Amino acid sequence: MPKLRKEDLEQIAQRMKKAMSLREGAGRAKITVHMGTCGISAGARKIVSAVMHCLEESGAQDVIVTTSGCAGLCSREPMMTVELSGQAPVKYVDLDEAKVKRVFDEHVIGGVIVAEFALARGSEQTL
Repeated sequence: MPKLRKEDLEQIAQRMKKAMSLREGAGRAKITVHMGTCGISAGARKIVSAVMHCLEESGAQDVIVTTSGCAGLCSREPMMTVELSGQAPVKYVDLDEAKVKRVFDEHVIGGVIVAEFALARGSEQTL
């Protein structure tokens, strides 16, 4: 393995800073991918990868991406929750990579809920 250079360390530091700000920073939007055992077995890892790809592709700096455990709706996995600043969270269900792209583009970036993939808004109001 080649010796690390100062430039290599700076690149690693920048990559880690970006990853940490996605999890801990304050942003306009927050995306939570539910990663309980049922979610993982239903494909939640692919959903996280799709979200990260969309985020990288968009160049958005104000979106926080995080994961959580089980959301309690195993039959509707994989799922993610989108929260825009000042609005009730929206839970999206039965996701795949194409649906994630639409939700990201239309809801996270555009501010319009993709009702056909949404289960509920807030904690008690269904769509």
